[in-house]
Amino acid sequence: MERKIIVLSGPSGVGKTTLYKRLLREFSSSLDFSISATTRPIRPGEKNGLDYYFIKEEEFIKKINLGEFVEWAKVHGHYYGTLKSEVERILANGKNCLLDVDVQGGLSIKKTMPGSILIFIFPPSFEELEKRIKERKSDTQEEIKIRLEQARKELELSKEYHYSIVNDELERAYAELKNLVMEIVRN
Repeated sequence: MERKIIVLSGPSGVGKTTLYKRLLREFSSSLDFSISATTRPIRPGEKNGLDYYFIKEEEFIKKINLGEFVEWAKVHGHYYGTLKSEVERILANGKNCLLDVDVQGGLSIKKTMPGSILIFIFPPSFEELEKRIKERKSDTQEEIKIRLEQARKELELSKEYHYSIVNDELERAYAELKNLVMEIVRN
């Protein structure tokens, strides 16, 4: 059976992390998560090699120049990217590959990896998204403003995605995502 590459995207604060971590717990035998690389500072509670590969900007740029990324982008002043080696490792282990990337990255993967399935996670409303971002208390006012501007752009580009799910209520959104992923990996 052909292994699939499944891309989850959506604005910061929409609940992607909660959704994908639950998927990974439930489907650990057939689904693995591609850990992204980033130059942003590590947040409290995060672990290098588990949440992200935290690398210096010089190293990231070197990897870009060597063609080691499937996709990469500069978002909110920091580089983020998906290493080819990470996706290849997961597929070689016989698992489907789940990625959590921004919309730019998702659209790059759609072009460079035909057959990838893109799923966009929507907030119930822009007001609710703003509330969620502020409640995280991990961003400055300026960072919140930038995230909200980026969210508007991402919502506009979401029409390029194959599927969309509104995360208005976690249990309902998860059930919809779970059913969709089960359908994708079966085909």
